[in-house]
Amino acid sequence: MADSDQSVDESSQRKAANRAARISAKLHAANRRADIIGAVRKARAQLPGDPAFGDPLSVSGPGGARAVARAADKISGGSPTAAREIGFGALQLWQHALERVGRGRGTEPVTIMFTDLVSFSSWSLSAGDERTLALLRQVANAIEPPVAEQRGTVVKRMGDGLMAVFSSPDRAVAAAIAARHNLADVEIDGYRPRMRVGLHTGTPREIGGDWLGVDVNIAARMMEAGGKGKLMMSSATADALRENTLADLGVTVKPYKKPPWAAPLSGVPEGTRIFEIVTD
Repeated sequence: MADSDQSVDESSQRKAANRAARISAKLHAANRRADIIGAVRKARAQLPGDPAFGDPLSVSGPGGARAVARAADKISGGSPTAAREIGFGALQLWQHALERVGRGRGTEPVTIMFTDLVSFSSWSLSAGDERTLALLRQVANAIEPPVAEQRGTVVKRMGDGLMAVFSSPDRAVAAAIAARHNLADVEIDGYRPRMRVGLHTGTPREIGGDWLGVDVNIAARMMEAGGKGKLMMSSATADALRENTLADLGVTVKPYKKPPWAAPLSGVPEGTRIFEIVTD
């Protein structure tokens, strides 16, 4: 009798194992079916946040959701599966929640700052690496503290310049003026660098550790309009400033007039006005 009961138990266990294996195989096959993956992706498009979350751009840079996404993608081997899409959908919601409470950024207005040094490349060729690095360290010490003091974030450093973002146009203007003031004390073997600055306010998209969009390009063009070392801002930034900001900072503005020989600024929407901030 005992042997018979044992045989029944073993048979039941084998059946259960076989049933579990069949279910697992079906789930594995479904997980890789293109139609199911497509359906999950369509569902993700209806969720709040970035429906493309999980691509190489959106998972680069710092941040809890991005770090988890990178780990999940590595574990999955990067292969498209329904489970991977479901996981990214959850992380998409998490990232959106972080943006809602200010720990990430969605599409609220920010002011973008671009800076670079005028004729730096030609000077550095004759100065050599050692003096060039010494100058860049001094420049960073002059420019970056005002950005931090005004609660800005340095997005990236680009040799002799940087890109930063601010939640307030008033803080961005204050940082730019302070940075230019600090730069007046920078000198290497008689060389004093000049910096041009461009400011623009808009709604670029933060993806990964970078900011992308038309507004970023406009900010870069504002800097180009700075020519030989001027501080420029778009009408979008000027219009967003508080009424007394410029007076409190002791500066004035004047409309920018493009020199007849200057090339037109590409990538700037028609009707965008440009202003020079005059600090002297």
